Amino acid sequence: MQNHTVEVEVAHGDQALTFSPVFNAAVPFIDRHLQEGRADKVVIRTNRGVEVTYAGLAENVNRCGNALLGLGIGRGERVIMIVKDCAEFFYCFWGAIKAGLIPVPVNVMLRAKDFTYIVGDSGCSAIVYSPEFADEVEAALDQLDERPDHCLRVEGDGDSLQTLILAASAELEPVPAKAEDDCFWLYSSGSTGSPKGAVHRHRDMVVTSEFYGVQVLGIHENDVCFSAAKLFFAYGLGNGMTFPLWVGASTVLYDARPTPQSTFETIEQFKPTLFYGVPTIYAAQLQALETESRDLSSVRLCASAGEALPADIFNRWRQQTGLTILDGIGSTEVLHIYISNRVDDIKPGSSGRLVPGYQARILDDSGEAVPSGENGRLWIRGDSTARCYRNDSEKTTQTMVNGWFNTGDTYLQDDEGYFHYCGRNDDMLKVGGIWCSPFEIENKLIEHPKVLEVAVVGRADDAGLVKPEAHIVLQNPVEADEALAADLLAHCKQGLAPYKYPRWFQFVPELPKTATGKIQRFKLRS
Repeated sequence: MQNHTVEVEVAHGDQALTFSPVFNAAVPFIDRHLQEGRADKVVIRTNRGVEVTYAGLAENVNRCGNALLGLGIGRGERVIMIVKDCAEFFYCFWGAIKAGLIPVPVNVMLRAKDFTYIVGDSGCSAIVYSPEFADEVEAALDQLDERPDHCLRVEGDGDSLQTLILAASAELEPVPAKAEDDCFWLYSSGSTGSPKGAVHRHRDMVVTSEFYGVQVLGIHENDVCFSAAKLFFAYGLGNGMTFPLWVGASTVLYDARPTPQSTFETIEQFKPTLFYGVPTIYAAQLQALETESRDLSSVRLCASAGEALPADIFNRWRQQTGLTILDGIGSTEVLHIYISNRVDDIKPGSSGRLVPGYQARILDDSGEAVPSGENGRLWIRGDSTARCYRNDSEKTTQTMVNGWFNTGDTYLQDDEGYFHYCGRNDDMLKVGGIWCSPFEIENKLIEHPKVLEVAVVGRADDAGLVKPEAHIVLQNPVEADEALAADLLAHCKQGLAPYKYPRWFQFVPELPKTATGKIQRFKLRS
């Protein structure tokens, strides 16, 4: 077997990936396409009018790798990337990997205190950042006792990344590595507590691209990907970069905050065949489609993750657009989706079935498997799981056990084998001594025509007993009143057990969320 290659093997119905002894992920994701005749094919198009071919991508990856090495950054040292969705994100990420450095894409929506924490935790040698985020990045640097050796803007006057790339050599040999070696880090979105650095290996992007990208989405060379979810976190990294690169497809990058209007305009202009969103964006798009008609005819399939997709949104989207949304669940630590619906196997309101290459078990608090139909803690095993958390051996020991990862999610598996999300382990409510899923209540409320978004948390009543409280974003905020609250209560009582209906309704302009679209219920409880 030649260096930097990978093969899919099937034995006894199970699939596995076999990697060559020398394997640098930049070779199959970047260099391979020149050998396979895609040099002149456009791989990246952006909303700023930039177009990059596979040949241009490979050249700039080499130049960027050399530019970083020219700064004196050594093998295994970290390069923090606070970079918007643009071609330079690709150059920096893959250039670092090819040169033996560790790229660390970071949520660009964080604030200075968060950047300060991540820079300190990572022990990085360099920071690369888009000018749009300069205020927060430079404020973070001012709070550090010891600044990284190199702080580079992506573009602008002086020694920007762009100027260094232009001056660097276009020839770069990939640093020899193994599939199990550390390759890149991703910091969790931090729904609670400080972000945690998940240390990923060279093999991990191949696993997700092949098992979910190819075998679930059916992505192929003629596809064009557009992800409303950004490149800086795991879901968007696969959607907008690794999946298209794995099969020689193309991607569309939009560098600003996605809105219904901007996503529709991008779809109409660039004609993507695969669209990736989160439930929040689908809900907002549906609201927009009530008053306008948009051309989504190029899209053959949609995907959703970040937060469980309510069946009502799935059904309304299909009715309004004729398109199917494949809902699934993934995580930063496992890199992408490990349970998903499929085009020919969908159960609305469920997360679907296991993605090839992964195993799951649902355990109770004592570590025993629960019977079918009962909820418990979801554990996942697969070869894309992070090796560890950076600087957190205690958390690593608690959540990564003998190849299994504790997702922190409460799930049940029904008699047909479909997995159903019941909330985060710490979001579950015990009402009247009975466990209650906030997601079940949210699903009921989202069916109401006047509700746009909802989050349910526990709140103590006058007796100190926990009851459900609903925080609701309305389609039309001016309609918030006691009569509507009474109507919503009656709606819940029609379909929920008596202990499950909300005792309080709070009408709010928006819900607190992470960058991945996950509702931060802990902020509503505080």
